Amino acid sequence: MFLEGRSLRLAQTMLVVFPSFMLFGYNQVGVGGLLSFSNWTQTFPEIDTSTTTESATSHSSVIQGVYVSCFTLGALVGALSCSAIGDWLGRRKTIFIGGFLTLVGEIISCTSFSLAQLIVGRIIIGTGVGILSTIVPVWQSECSPAINRGKHVVVDGIFITSGYALTAWINFGFSQIETSPVSWRIPLAIPCAFSIVLVTSIFFFPESPRWLVRVGRREKAASALARTKSRAADDPEIRQEVASIELSLEETAGSAATIRDILTMKDGKLFYRFMLCMGLQFFIHMTGANVISTYVTTIFQQDLELSHDLSRILAACALTWKFMASFISFFTIDRFGRRKLFMFTGVGLTVCMMGLAITNSFPNTNKPASVFSVIFLFMYNFFFPIGFLGTSFLYCTEVAPVRLRVATTSISTANHWLWNFVVQMITPVALANIGYQYYIVYTLIAFCFPIIAFLFYPETMGQSLEDLEQLFQRDLSVFETVRLANNMVKSPELLDMVDEDVKAKAKEIELSVAEKHDA
Repeated sequence: MFLEGRSLRLAQTMLVVFPSFMLFGYNQVGVGGLLSFSNWTQTFPEIDTSTTTESATSHSSVIQGVYVSCFTLGALVGALSCSAIGDWLGRRKTIFIGGFLTLVGEIISCTSFSLAQLIVGRIIIGTGVGILSTIVPVWQSECSPAINRGKHVVVDGIFITSGYALTAWINFGFSQIETSPVSWRIPLAIPCAFSIVLVTSIFFFPESPRWLVRVGRREKAASALARTKSRAADDPEIRQEVASIELSLEETAGSAATIRDILTMKDGKLFYRFMLCMGLQFFIHMTGANVISTYVTTIFQQDLELSHDLSRILAACALTWKFMASFISFFTIDRFGRRKLFMFTGVGLTVCMMGLAITNSFPNTNKPASVFSVIFLFMYNFFFPIGFLGTSFLYCTEVAPVRLRVATTSISTANHWLWNFVVQMITPVALANIGYQYYIVYTLIAFCFPIIAFLFYPETMGQSLEDLEQLFQRDLSVFETVRLANNMVKSPELLDMVDEDVKAKAKEIELSVAEKHDA
């Protein structure tokens, strides 16, 4: 509670952001590696697809898909709930609720003796993760300086993939004693430690200054900003930034105060900004991310007919490789910008999915095709985190309108979990029935993304949230907005032109507030 500046942001990252997104990654894909454990299949025979007869496999795969994907249904509900509680309770209390729900769900899951109990626990975990995946990026972006906001938020993707890698290796280790209940109960209990760290540390950090301004706590907002920037609360820069936040809220107060306004193009192109977020979350999952992450062990074991141990080792290596590749975005997000990473990732995923479709069209006995399938899967895990993991959460908080940032982010994140659910639900059935043709669908969708990103997604690198609000408020077409945003990155003087309007009005508000305070 005595930290400030860089040390405060580092502590925020390690004690709140890291456990939040570790829980995201760990709980999302963790059960995928447990589904073939012998004690698991004995305890929950309803979702056993590895030892059942061919006639029963189809039914079991549906039940298995329901269990795995119910996590995402809970996350969808959790994300949507943030639109109601995120602005009512504030960012910190909402994060606490999300962390507490994950802890409850994890305890229920690791003590399960029936499929119903297992499903209830997974839904509760999903609800907590849905809340965290929505509100934590908002809290980060509202507390981070514009110059390196990208790095601060893109670490979310690094932590998600660290959860993927950790759970893969833990599952491999416990697979050596898969005949014991310990083999799956301990892996399900391990994330309890991250939940405990999260709920016990969140209130030691300052609340979002933008939320504090919104609820009329101007002095606390100045104090929170001062801690974040390691300055005095009465520093002119801090006072000016608080006034700028007040200006943005004041300008949108009369015209964009309800969720219904998101569906209009008035006063700030709200619908356009909303569709940017919705579209991004759609492409993340409909390019096959969860096919590769959640069912990677199943793909190696059942589709490529590799041995149990080799399948688990390769799955752990693939997810560890994904974790390592996610660091690329950390070093490139504030150098090359969001748009270039989006397009780079889109092209890479298109090639990888096309390769998987071709190599999986050959019989499983074709060893060279199986080898290339593994290569394309690893390449997919290289391209995906660069433009899609932390970058997607960052971008949605940047383009969301000031007064509706939580509402827009919660709905778009709910859309993220909706498509996550669709993919996790249909994948076992699709792989069992149409095989390689399933990858063709993702190839076509991935092909569309770079084109859409180039045409419709404005660059947001290096611009404050208030500057971006001013940009969208201008009377410009969608294509003109994209062009101006890109030029603002290349030519700082254009940003200064927008900035001068903000500073002038901010100064007026600051003087007005000061006069009222003196009176």
